[in-house]
Amino acid sequence: MAYDAVILAGGAARRLGGVDKPGLTVGGRSLLEIVAAAVPDAGRVVVVGPERAAPRALYVLEEPRGGGPVPALRAGLAEVLAPWVALLAGDMPLLRPAHVAALLRAALPGAGAVLVDDEGREQWLAGVWRADPLREALDRYSGRSLRGVLGPLEPVRVALAGRPWFDCDTEDDLEEAHMNVLTEWTALVCKELGIDPARVDRDLILDLTKEVAHGVARPAAPLTAYLLGLAQGAGTAPEDAVARLTTLAGNWAQATRETLTDE
Repeated sequence: MAYDAVILAGGAARRLGGVDKPGLTVGGRSLLEIVAAAVPDAGRVVVVGPERAAPRALYVLEEPRGGGPVPALRAGLAEVLAPWVALLAGDMPLLRPAHVAALLRAALPGAGAVLVDDEGREQWLAGVWRADPLREALDRYSGRSLRGVLGPLEPVRVALAGRPWFDCDTEDDLEEAHMNVLTEWTALVCKELGIDPARVDRDLILDLTKEVAHGVARPAAPLTAYLLGLAQGAGTAPEDAVARLTTLAGNWAQATRETLTDE
């Protein structure tokens, strides 16, 4: 299925203090780059929003500026050449190519498909649509709601694992996105090293490294985790190794002061 992608990357991000939300980074990439990477087969990627160095795309602006998602959709759709279009928000850190492919497959019999969240609500900025019916719907519509444009097209509702519809509206959302990167990285490393992921208590290790970074020095955190892994691999680590190391880190400043006093 030949398709283009329209990514809406404007908005005021009021709950994040007005920052450039699509430009925020998760796992070393901006949110916008992550979304663009989810449409690797798109013939054309159109970003409605300020031009950025990455990703490579066709950047356009809605009229009027800040007019909302419906004017932004009009601006993006005007640049679409393919018979299908993926309409996506620019702040979905969990979206992957497999999710877009699943939407395309589901949409094929009708006018479109849209992701639904865990509570069954349509996520209108996470879907794919036949371009011509979408243009006709926009021509008929004079309101401000994406639901008002897209709902009458009666899209297939698609529920997928992994919460690909998850977007970042708050600081807590960003923190959750960062933790998801850690989850993916942990699984990848475990596979590479032949470790059973069930044996890895990630949160316990993160708490340990946080205590060491705060109580001793930031570079000491990864070093401590590495030494703990060596000890566990060698079978020399006591059962309460993490608790002991956490206590050592918490007492580091006091122990250092006592040592200096004794000298």
